[in-house]
Amino acid sequence: MLSVYEHYRKDEHAFVDQVMDWKQTCEDQYSPKLTDFLDPRQQMIAENLIGSQGDVMIRFFGGGKGTERKRAMIFPDYYQASDDDFAIVLFQVHYPGKFVSIEHPQVLGALMNLGLKREKFGDIIQDGTTLQFSCAEEVSDYIEMNVQKIGKSSVDLERISLDRILEAGDTWRESMITVSSMRLDTVASEMFNVSRSKMKTIIDGELVKVNWKVTTDKTMRLMPGDVLSVRGKGRGRIIAEEGVTKKDRVRLIIGFPE
Repeated sequence: MLSVYEHYRKDEHAFVDQVMDWKQTCEDQYSPKLTDFLDPRQQMIAENLIGSQGDVMIRFFGGGKGTERKRAMIFPDYYQASDDDFAIVLFQVHYPGKFVSIEHPQVLGALMNLGLKREKFGDIIQDGTTLQFSCAEEVSDYIEMNVQKIGKSSVDLERISLDRILEAGDTWRESMITVSSMRLDTVASEMFNVSRSKMKTIIDGELVKVNWKVTTDKTMRLMPGDVLSVRGKGRGRIIAEEGVTKKDRVRLIIGFPE
């Protein structure tokens, strides 16, 4: 089992165990397993551990094209997984948009205040005039009954079909950088064009998230698939590692949302 862990950070080991348990359960019971919503890093880990070969397969679906957070279906090779199997409900939020604005953090705050896990919610999507969010079907009735206000605004939730989901995905503008190491402070300073000393201060100030979680660990080793966000600077993703230069610097393909 140690060989499984060596490719992942220590704080990811519990999730690795969970994925392996899902896989084992699927193999033992020969029936599909549906997970909660996973972030892109978790999706990458699950796909790496389960793969597309063998008796157990994995597929992801988040409700529509370009969604970031997705549920996973782990299933025996005989099974044909359909979109309906992912049990995703899409809500459109109605509120007096002429008088108030509702931002992503307010929506997430209202949902988290219900006492549900973040994993029960998918993407929160806005296009300027329309606001939507997806959730797991098993908690949809509870959400519908208990969300009457977001921020200071009264809201009405309407269940709509998944074919009406807004296109959620960002278009990523790719570029290449080289770094001396995969440490968080080193990669982040190159990605966001900030001196390493200043980036250390930013990290210490709890202004940096890796995969949607605040971290102050400047030495954290980053990996392909990681998403970094720096308050006031935006966010970027490590898309791939492309070997090393003659000077032993690591080549990285990175992306920023356009």
